[in-house]
Amino acid sequence: MVKTETVELIRISVRGIVQGVGFRPFVYQLASSHNLTGWVCNTSEDVKIEVEGEREELEQFLAHLKVKAPPLAQIENISATLAPLVGYKQFEIRRSQALEGKYQLVSPDIATCDACRHEFLTPGDRRYRYPFTNCTNCGPRFTIIEDIPYDRPKTTMRHFQMCPQCQKEYDDPLDRRFHAQPNACPQCGPSLELVDKLGTPIQSLDVLTSASQLLEQGKILAIKGLGGFLLACDATNEAAIGLLRQRKRRPYKPLAIMVATLEEVYRHCYLSPEEEKLLASPQCPIVLLRWKADSFISAVVAPNLKYLGVMLPYTPLHHVLLRETGFPLVMTSGNLSEEPICRDNDEALRRLRDIADYFLLHNRDIYSRYDDSVAMVELGKVQITRRARGYAPYPIHLPFAAKQVLACGAELKNSFCITRDEYAFLSQHIGDLENLETLEHFENTIDLYQKLFRIKPEIIAYDLHPDYLSTKYALKTAEEQGLPAVGIQHHHAHIVSCMVENGVQQPVIGVAFDGTGYGTDGHIWGGEFMVADWRSFERKGHLEYMPLPGGAAAIQKPYRIAIGYLLRLCGEEALRQNINLISQADDGEISLIERQIKQGINCPLTSSCGRLFDAISALLGIRGKIDYEGQAAVELEMIACEDEVAGYPFTIEDEQGIKIISLKELVGAILFDLRRGQSAAKISAKFHATIAQMVTKMCQRLSGEIGITTVALSGGVFQNRLLLRKTVGHLEARGFTVLTHRQVPSGDGGISLGQAIIANFADKNL
Repeated sequence: MVKTETVELIRISVRGIVQGVGFRPFVYQLASSHNLTGWVCNTSEDVKIEVEGEREELEQFLAHLKVKAPPLAQIENISATLAPLVGYKQFEIRRSQALEGKYQLVSPDIATCDACRHEFLTPGDRRYRYPFTNCTNCGPRFTIIEDIPYDRPKTTMRHFQMCPQCQKEYDDPLDRRFHAQPNACPQCGPSLELVDKLGTPIQSLDVLTSASQLLEQGKILAIKGLGGFLLACDATNEAAIGLLRQRKRRPYKPLAIMVATLEEVYRHCYLSPEEEKLLASPQCPIVLLRWKADSFISAVVAPNLKYLGVMLPYTPLHHVLLRETGFPLVMTSGNLSEEPICRDNDEALRRLRDIADYFLLHNRDIYSRYDDSVAMVELGKVQITRRARGYAPYPIHLPFAAKQVLACGAELKNSFCITRDEYAFLSQHIGDLENLETLEHFENTIDLYQKLFRIKPEIIAYDLHPDYLSTKYALKTAEEQGLPAVGIQHHHAHIVSCMVENGVQQPVIGVAFDGTGYGTDGHIWGGEFMVADWRSFERKGHLEYMPLPGGAAAIQKPYRIAIGYLLRLCGEEALRQNINLISQADDGEISLIERQIKQGINCPLTSSCGRLFDAISALLGIRGKIDYEGQAAVELEMIACEDEVAGYPFTIEDEQGIKIISLKELVGAILFDLRRGQSAAKISAKFHATIAQMVTKMCQRLSGEIGITTVALSGGVFQNRLLLRKTVGHLEARGFTVLTHRQVPSGDGGISLGQAIIANFADKNL
């Protein structure tokens, strides 16, 4: 009997990150290997495929489409339907199609792949030492895209016409540079230029060699990268780092470093397998690593810290420069303190000329500013503390079809979030919305996301704090566009952001610990226990309200917070006995603080756990004034003996159905330890243990009353690694399921995700 073959045609739609990652040449080769005919093309919605051939080959083609996809492809959905035969004679890659109102996921920028690295590090290769080498598996994506579909004319590479060799690669479906939109070489692509702070070109036979020599001389360079400028200097040169700190107005805040190879990272830091994998990943974030005592990285890179922010080179320029210099480099954002990262050459020369001695420029335009991401590995899991390069704008997946919501985030470490369909697009790190430059960056990036993902918001969500620039923007925009505006309580948003990324919708016990959040009673919250779901929350408990003398001014001077705590909890005599604390105050300041507390003048009440950490840090003489947000708490964590398990006493009181954690016993016990000469390291460890015990005891009580055994931990305080380890350990040992952050920051950088979800469910009639 003669076997007959059945010929069929299948129409396929593939959604996800499938553009700019070598997906079409992969499809071309896969179809050819199965003797199929038809075509593939990009659209602004998906990758569309029509394949015609024998049924068995079609079935294998579909099976391999996902499991053998290129490494950077992230397939969300594959749909396939039978269609009438056409009689295609060959398989081809067709031109992209723009579809009205349709959108496609956009790839983040990706660190240099092994194949490209081999090329630009190999003498004789036509791309040897070329700083803009890339292919479909690596290089710029989001930072150069102006619109979709992702084609060269819609990127900032449109100004560079490919030479015949690059064009041949670009046109060859079997080449890994097929339709690599940033494809270029030294003959036709972007180029470097070295200039002084006045913009005068420095004559050089090799720009990277000259830049390396300047770094060896202790100079500070502003280097244009993927998403903006980085300020670089020798990470082993204390004088150069000190000068950078002075000029950047950043006396203590830790600086990140970049080292050439993974082997060199081991010279300076301890690495777990998970940390090594994260460092070398395509995202290539800054990873917070335990610092070795014998490292020759200057201690002034990260003063008073046990952890060092380390990243590997993620562009060819970095790879060549690091190998040329032969020593680690400080690589920190190219900006003045609190300003957005510089993006354009002229802007950098204007804003950074008082910081950098020289500028390493290039002529490939950056369309969207993009800071380095920061991450850590704790409890065996990756946790993002700043989400930007390598991660944004890849979405958080939602288990429901969302409305089109714009959530404007908080004031500090701002990000915004927009939702559509099953996606929540959390923006890259924007920064602190405390100046017009950052607000402009915020507004421009919102416009870009709305254009890329074809979103026209139906609802705008905002933080309840009336003075936040993000809140003012939200209310103004909602009024101008006639849209409903939904105010979201700060800590509810924190908890829901944690729930969503863990895929949990049922009510949880939410523990939200941070520095500042506007409460529904008009006070400053930040040490909160609540029962929460995606729609609503009920405050069940909090840390005792304490005075914040001087309001926001006290945050910069934690000794004022400590004085307020002592006066309120232990009286004037206890304050007089703490000479170290009194000595930090100016003449007459203590009397002023006393009057503020007694009369309630410019002395808001706060339940903030972050402020409690600040107060204890100042009380122990660790940090009375801060240079950066969280410094007092961070340095308190750094000195702790990590093997301490005993805690201090505390009580939980019930006031009209709300459980209040009283702080008097805790602070009194710390004062007793100070008087008997206990070390600050020991006291810090006992304090951390106490906070973990507070959380556990409160959750046990609440669980006993309401029956919930899932706890979500959120807020910036839980970026404290010691506290997180202790808290999770205590809770899990008592049978709780504990949710922590992984994909989005636990601090205010992740709050907009929670805002967007709550707004989606705030009113079923919206």
